Amino acid sequence: MAPGITESPLEAQSVFSYDNPSKKVFPDGFKTSGQRNPDLDLLKPYNQFPKEITGPTVWKPEDYTNNPERWTHHFSEEEVKEMSDAADAFMASDTPLTGITKDQFPLPNMSKFLEVLRTEILNGKGFLLFKGFPVQAWGNHKSAVAYLGIGTYLGYFISQNRFGHVLGHVKDTGADPTQIDKVRIYRTAARQFFHADNSDIVGLLCVARSLEGGESDIASCHHVFNTLQREQPDVIETLTQPIWYFDRKGEVSAGQEPYTRQPVLYMETGDNGRVYTKFDPYYVHSLTRFSDAGVIPALSEAQQKAARVLEETCQRLALHMILEIGDIQFLSNAHILHSRTAYKDYPPPAPARHLMRLWLSSPESEGGWKLPFTDSDHKKRGGTQVNDTPPRALLDAE
Repeated sequence: MAPGITESPLEAQSVFSYDNPSKKVFPDGFKTSGQRNPDLDLLKPYNQFPKEITGPTVWKPEDYTNNPERWTHHFSEEEVKEMSDAADAFMASDTPLTGITKDQFPLPNMSKFLEVLRTEILNGKGFLLFKGFPVQAWGNHKSAVAYLGIGTYLGYFISQNRFGHVLGHVKDTGADPTQIDKVRIYRTAARQFFHADNSDIVGLLCVARSLEGGESDIASCHHVFNTLQREQPDVIETLTQPIWYFDRKGEVSAGQEPYTRQPVLYMETGDNGRVYTKFDPYYVHSLTRFSDAGVIPALSEAQQKAARVLEETCQRLALHMILEIGDIQFLSNAHILHSRTAYKDYPPPAPARHLMRLWLSSPESEGGWKLPFTDSDHKKRGGTQVNDTPPRALLDAE
């Protein structure tokens, strides 16, 4: 029998301790809260959603396609030197990479721009592309230090998988992309459909490019929302219902169910809440092992239609960009959906396509969105945390 509308007692009681983690395990003193079910009492029904969203989070691809100066920033010589000096000092301190903080990575001049950028990502258009990061000159170690250092000005880095990786590596490891109930697609060369990662902000640093493909597309969730409210409001209504199961893909802490259940679209708590989007079709379609067994409901026709129409609409309204070596893309996961095309690597001995990835958290009390989850104000909300797995920051994929 499928679970009822409320959390099971097991799931509700099983969340492992988040408070006061050991600094021997979590060097910066904070622990990723991990994947959680929403507080169903805080979810709002479709009739309370806006008919149209306005403001800077609503944009069209034509607003930016021919105006790259509106969404790119070239690092200046002064900025590169400031990052280089901070990285060298941090590396000389022998502090573990997982313990890096803003205080240990001083950027007295760049910090002002990064503060503005954080606000723009969270509350504005939701994206920016840096160019000219000297990844080839610095190598993976110094690049990782500087990249994580920049990240500390935008949010708190969180674990991205069951291994505790806080510095992720988007790279084809030879994993089978058809095994979607076990394999995370970022570890393959397969296409990624429009989705949001389980963090407030995602960063991608291009270390090496592919021979072909691997190109990036992003779409304003709020422009997509407005379009569908006009064209197919039944799709929006389906997306607001808490009937969507998301696979944990085996990344489960003691006592947790192997999936979460929530809407795709939900609203911030409090008055004048904004519309938040959380979706990844790979995590929805990988649950047939449970629906076939009658443990959870199979996707309804309305859900299948909604997933298909959402993808098609994102494709139609997307801004296309190509990441070159030394580019860093930062995106909001609250109101941006992103995708990438399938790709093919250069033959060896050329390096494989490689992006270093950050998942960053912005808690509610520090300007983040007010989400209907119990961890809304945790420093490191979201992400993937399995029991007390310590954070790790490897310099390449494993």
